[in-house]
Amino acid sequence: MEKNVEDILYQLSKSKFRSSFHLKEKDIEYVREKGMKTIMEHAYDLITKRLAPAEISNDGKQTPMRGHPVFIAQHATATCCRGCLEKWHKIIPGHRLTTEEKDYVVSVIMAWIKKEIN
Repeated sequence: MEKNVEDILYQLSKSKFRSSFHLKEKDIEYVREKGMKTIMEHAYDLITKRLAPAEISNDGKQTPMRGHPVFIAQHATATCCRGCLEKWHKIIPGHRLTTEEKDYVVSVIMAWIKKEIN
């Protein structure tokens, strides 16, 4: 994917809604305890199960607002549902996410989490 992660994070920071999401102290502790490699594995797993399928029966409602740092990051980065993925990242719905698209989504999520814990 040609998209620049820093550019999209900057654009998202201008959104009042997207910029309202932040990791709580317990989320930051969880990330530090597990390590970034494990959090990235969780992100891939959650994206593969909840965002990657071509058809998602509860699209728009599949990502909780709390419970895991990746969920918070998904809302902050507009990678929470296929509608937001299309609006912000120009990834059209109706097809299974490719490996390249999943890699991009996870890179955006992980970049946001890194900014939050530093």
